[in-house]
Amino acid sequence: MSSSKPKNVVVIGAGVVGLTTALKIQEKGGYNVTIIAETYPTDPKNIEYTSIWAGAHHVSHAADDVKAMAIDRETFDVMWELSAPGGDAERCFFRIPQTDYLLDGRDECLDWMPNFKKLAGDELVAGALVGTSFKTVTIDTPTYLPYLLSRFIARGGNIVRGEIQHISQVIEGGPDLFLRGKASPEPVDALVVCSGLGARSLGGVEDKDVYPVRGQVVLIRAPWIDFGRTVSHAEQGLWTYVIPRRCGNVILGGTKQDNDWYSAARPETTTEILERCLALCPELVPPAIRAEREGTIDDLRPLILEEGCGFRPQRKGGVRLDVEWVQGVRPGQQKVPVVFNYGHGGGGYQSSWGTATVALDLLEKALASAT
Repeated sequence: MSSSKPKNVVVIGAGVVGLTTALKIQEKGGYNVTIIAETYPTDPKNIEYTSIWAGAHHVSHAADDVKAMAIDRETFDVMWELSAPGGDAERCFFRIPQTDYLLDGRDECLDWMPNFKKLAGDELVAGALVGTSFKTVTIDTPTYLPYLLSRFIARGGNIVRGEIQHISQVIEGGPDLFLRGKASPEPVDALVVCSGLGARSLGGVEDKDVYPVRGQVVLIRAPWIDFGRTVSHAEQGLWTYVIPRRCGNVILGGTKQDNDWYSAARPETTTEILERCLALCPELVPPAIRAEREGTIDDLRPLILEEGCGFRPQRKGGVRLDVEWVQGVRPGQQKVPVVFNYGHGGGGYQSSWGTATVALDLLEKALASAT
């Protein structure tokens, strides 16, 4: 930043994308960053806060999309460093061997991942045309999200709880409008919209290309699982996965249901997920039982800690990463740049740091052009 006076930037949204973007901007220096959000990571779980429901693991779905893959690779590099033994964020991650079975034979273009190899034909599960194995990280979302938030605050970032109806409220009133009921003394210099599914209804954005993709998961306790497995068919939307966390819990999934707004776990779907995951990973059954007989889903039910679902913020055309200028409302206020970073679908974690870099670059170029 060329100016010695910090710029006031507001980030809308505190999911993994909003937190990472706000942190990236704050740590760049030269900015006073405030997050305004309705929900934060330490709040009770609810359907409106999608990030907490994610698995999550870093397995890029970018394939041959060069730009998207570069974003995902940057994110992986950051997470791999964060997960290093003895690092501050080590406990948020679990480095594991991952195996992907591809029923459609597609090329995931993941040969850059650590320990990558293609599986031989006799190593494939039934129906799989191709298989790969590699090393990756899983993310313990209830631990990682508070880590991002606390790191942001420790770097001087501010948080405000508020329900925003229209971006003009923020541009005119700033954070204090939601904190104290009156306009902030300093104007907002830039706005960054990381509102996820909320971009569909947020005034001044109202992007109807954004829609929910419902994903249901089952959380079980199975600390003996220290590997991940996925079987999928991209075109058919079939996705079965086993994602262990460092804490000993394992996420079983899943579903991809476009425009399905049902906000609770369906019992029949839980049963289906258990059946699919057991077929993919018989090791889910406790070792003592497996030593005596073949396991069934009834052996998994006592392990269940939670069933739930989240709405992935999908967008037709992919992630929105661009800038618009909005006329300031306060007397003497010039046009304000609004940076958009939303529409990540089910790829929020694996693209979070990369899209934050792009958003920061857009922000800095926009502010530079205004001086």
